[in-house]
Amino acid sequence: MTTSGGQLPAGFFGQTLLVFRRENLAGYRSYPKLVGETGGKGFIFAHNSANPQELATAIVRGSFEYQGQKCSAATRAYIPQSLWEKTQKLLLQMISGIKMGDVRDFSNSVNAVVDEISFDKIMLYISKAKSTPGAKIIAGGKGDKSRGFFIEPTLIVTDNPKSITMEEEIFGPVMTIYIYDDQQFTETLSLCDETSPYGLTGSIFSNDKYAMVEACRVLRYAAGNFYINDKPTGAMVGQQPFGGARASGTNDKAGSHLNLIRWVSQRTIKETLLPATDFKYPFME
Repeated sequence: MTTSGGQLPAGFFGQTLLVFRRENLAGYRSYPKLVGETGGKGFIFAHNSANPQELATAIVRGSFEYQGQKCSAATRAYIPQSLWEKTQKLLLQMISGIKMGDVRDFSNSVNAVVDEISFDKIMLYISKAKSTPGAKIIAGGKGDKSRGFFIEPTLIVTDNPKSITMEEEIFGPVMTIYIYDDQQFTETLSLCDETSPYGLTGSIFSNDKYAMVEACRVLRYAAGNFYINDKPTGAMVGQQPFGGARASGTNDKAGSHLNLIRWVSQRTIKETLLPATDFKYPFME
């Protein structure tokens, strides 16, 4: 069983396996294989040694390509106070240059979201952000479904790292940013790890090797695909194994032999050339 792109309750995979066991096990000669991928809440985490130009580019590409409608999309970012002013300026400049329109025009960076249900859901999250104290929309925030389902690339800044748009998967062109104190790097890494039930993709931007290693260690279980100085999207299937755990799935790494192993039933054969002839072991004498 494989699922993709949905937001599922905690314990989903265990519950599903019980359904297989109770209702369908009699039809199997062996226990069924369960392979699952659901959604993600991809993050971008910046250390104060990061390059703002590279950081801003990754946020725009990672959040708004494919209208944010891919499980690996970046939807939350943690940026140190010392980098925020310059990064914000670059973000607003880049977003102002994004064109929206028909997919047949390759100069359009953002197209319509997949359907009206998605449009309404995404706009509901944006509406909640507008009415949430401590949250501010600094770019986008508007949608138009008079002809197609178009939503502007939306940038939210929040002072609450556990706000709804920081925790829940939106599956649309919405990025929420939390600005943290430079001195709280380690604590904010832990915050990032604990905020979302998902564990699909994430990235660290840093030119400090020690900070990079620390981030990799603390965020070990927060992202099955972890990127260093790059956006957390765009894995090339067949070259870069892809998958995540926690609420994101069973982390079977599609695109590699690791995934194939999940679909086979291994058999072990042992041949003994000198079989035992006495039930007693030497130490029993």
